[in-house]
Amino acid sequence: MQIEVRPATVFADVATMVGPKRPDANVCWCLSYRIPSKQNQALVGVQRGALVRQLVEEDPPPGVLAYDGEEVVGWAGVHPRADTTFARNRRIPSLDERVVWSVWCLRVRPGHRGAGISHPLLAGAAAFAFERGAEVVEGYPVDNRGEKVDLTMAYVGTRALFEAAGFTKAADTTSLLNGFPRVVMRLERPTR
Repeated sequence: MQIEVRPATVFADVATMVGPKRPDANVCWCLSYRIPSKQNQALVGVQRGALVRQLVEEDPPPGVLAYDGEEVVGWAGVHPRADTTFARNRRIPSLDERVVWSVWCLRVRPGHRGAGISHPLLAGAAAFAFERGAEVVEGYPVDNRGEKVDLTMAYVGTRALFEAAGFTKAADTTSLLNGFPRVVMRLERPTR
């Protein structure tokens, strides 16, 4: 398996990864951290997909996709922190005024999980951010200390996954997910 990570510019592939089986269903579409809470709550059914279709056409797009050949197998939500709800999040602290991009969601498609796709997906999300001017890339995974994380809550990643990608713990948070504390993990822009 050769995983290639590309900008999320193909709406159908984004929909495969984060959209519902029924277009009118109210699912996240990976918008809960990307747009203001009031807007997120106001969007229902097909409006959610319509907004994602619009975001996919913007520069930068709302994330990256992992491909095995031409088959989409993974998604990572990554965007400048200033344009996400993390910019105002009281539970996950902002550490400084640098140009920070946030990775808030990592999803691997059913049938492809357990194959190590999350590792190149996270590396690709960080590379995408650095190519677009990020000084630092942050993630807010759970610090589960090796304990099992419920699959529906695993989208934030684990501290171990981020450490394997070269991120280091920068701060604790007051955010809990699935009973586990979340931490701020940071990766500095590589020096040339």
